[in-house]
Amino acid sequence: MNTVHDNLITIKNKINKIALDCDRDPKSIELIAVSKTKPVELISQAINAGQLSFGENYVQEGVEKITHFKHCMPDIPVVWHFIGPLQSNKTKLVAENFDWMHTIDRFKIAQRLDSQRPTNMDKLNVLIQVNISNEQTKSGVAIDEVADLIKQIITLPNLRLRGLMAIPEIENDFAKQFAVFKQMSQLLDSLKTDYPFLDTLSMGMSGDMHAAIEAGSTMVRIGSAIFGARQYV
Repeated sequence: MNTVHDNLITIKNKINKIALDCDRDPKSIELIAVSKTKPVELISQAINAGQLSFGENYVQEGVEKITHFKHCMPDIPVVWHFIGPLQSNKTKLVAENFDWMHTIDRFKIAQRLDSQRPTNMDKLNVLIQVNISNEQTKSGVAIDEVADLIKQIITLPNLRLRGLMAIPEIENDFAKQFAVFKQMSQLLDSLKTDYPFLDTLSMGMSGDMHAAIEAGSTMVRIGSAIFGARQYV
């Protein structure tokens, strides 16, 4: 049975190969280890293997882990990404604990995060979630709504808008995966004309990482391939 350390080596080697095959610098792609529902013991193994960026979907669970590692490994610069849907009544916990927020889909959430971000912390890095597949049941703004939301978010002093995030509809065909991710990449490129500071595309998971990287992803979110099968809380 492979260890977390072994799995991380395998995933990082895959990322490097995909990047080099499409003439990209492997260092331009950050691996986010999705640690939702995973115990702190497994996360500790990942940290000891050199992985420092983690993604959490559930606010309370994420805060408990952040608190744990601040106490147990205070000198390790772990970076915490909130990658799940966020309700208004839980924005304070995200604002006070996380380094990144990937799923902003309305200005109300951005305003609350901005007002609740402690002044002694760095600005909260945020991404706009785009509903790139136009799924009725999925969060995210439509492509034609992104520019207006950007104009609103950049007025908020305690947030640093970094780019876009997407979770496309599940698709097993590589060409179809790539086509959707390329839309995201083209969208970001078009936005950079007016907002050159945008530098992040968070897209790609275990099943579609290859297509996402080839299309231009700068952050891939990988969980089960690192930690094993998902466990639901």
